[in-house]
Amino acid sequence: MAAADQSLIRRRLVFYGWVQGVGFRYRARHAAGLYGCTGWVRNEYDGSVTMEIQGTEAQIDQVILAVERGSYVRIENLESRSLPVVPGEKGFYAR
Repeated sequence: MAAADQSLIRRRLVFYGWVQGVGFRYRARHAAGLYGCTGWVRNEYDGSVTMEIQGTEAQIDQVILAVERGSYVRIENLESRSLPVVPGEKGFYAR
């Protein structure tokens, strides 16, 4: 069990492009549930979308790919930084 916990990572991702009003947050929430990630996603006033997501690197990559494949979503730039893992976090929410 400890080995699995050590593979968890948390990232703060900021997506720029055509990412609001195109089902981005809904798709992110669905994909996070499908791939077993936790965290949250929200629209920002500047038109970007911020996501804090926790899971394995492979799970997080799958969530990003699922969102990117969405109709009308066009990610032009993505900023990523690592954050400390939040122990015991449950669920993934749109804020």
